[in-house]
Amino acid sequence: MMMNVINIVFGIVLVLWGAGKLTDGATSIAARMKISPMIIGLTVVAMGTSMPEFFVSFVSALKGTSDLAVGNVVGSNIFNAMIIVGTAALVTPMTISKTTVKKDIPFAVLASAMLVLLGIDGNISRIDAALLMAVFITFMVYTVHSARKEKDSGSGEGIKEMSVWRATAFFMLGLACLIVGSNLFVNGATAVASLLGVSEAVIGLTIVAGGTSLPELATSVVAARKGQCAIAMGNVIGSNVFNILMILGITGIIKPMSISGITWLDLTVMLLSVVLLWLFSFTKYTVARWEGALLITLFVGYMTWLVMHAV
Repeated sequence: MMMNVINIVFGIVLVLWGAGKLTDGATSIAARMKISPMIIGLTVVAMGTSMPEFFVSFVSALKGTSDLAVGNVVGSNIFNAMIIVGTAALVTPMTISKTTVKKDIPFAVLASAMLVLLGIDGNISRIDAALLMAVFITFMVYTVHSARKEKDSGSGEGIKEMSVWRATAFFMLGLACLIVGSNLFVNGATAVASLLGVSEAVIGLTIVAGGTSLPELATSVVAARKGQCAIAMGNVIGSNVFNILMILGITGIIKPMSISGITWLDLTVMLLSVVLLWLFSFTKYTVARWEGALLITLFVGYMTWLVMHAV
């Protein structure tokens, strides 16, 4: 038990430190390449911080625990939209561009709605997964196309100037720390939960989902604290899209999955969380502190219900 607790603490420290390095490196690269920080957040940072979810879901599906694989994605997306955005908004009100509200967030809503519809029959078949991948490719093409149009649309204030090689090294080092730290956290937390008798389904939707979302949480909060709201929001939106379309797309093509253990409540909360984020974004194109507090409160309510009804 003590070793598991040590892994949890060390994992959190490693993730927080790595998030700072990754953010500094990513924003510096964006500034040098004259690419919008929002685009960097939607692509490079989002893909990097989604790697823990990918590894956990992919390996879980291959081992035959597909409920854990899908539960990890569903739980992570709920965590992203409610806890990460909520916490970042408490740190500093999140300013969101019109482009993000009108084009980027709708992609996250579409991805969530697709998973709900495809999961009606309780399975993610290879055809379902191929459809998810097709939409993911469309998202990436759209994002790259937007990057060519939005040159240097983000603010350069607060961005550390560094050489290309140093910025790249910071990004890679930060990413490595995020992945290793999150793995330590997940392994330790899962072991503790098992010892306490918590079911596999609840572990997937709560502890594993929260653990694999630590990179997004740390990256977005640190980015928001440094005034890089575009990186913070882009990371959340991009991660939610990557989690559903890329992770379940690739995993489902290789290994069709059953999601019988994921309830309608879980899928509904996932969809409503991103829809609520979208609605909040329309209010002066800002997620205010009170809206962040409301997101966190709703998440706590959902987690409480989940744990109380754990089987």
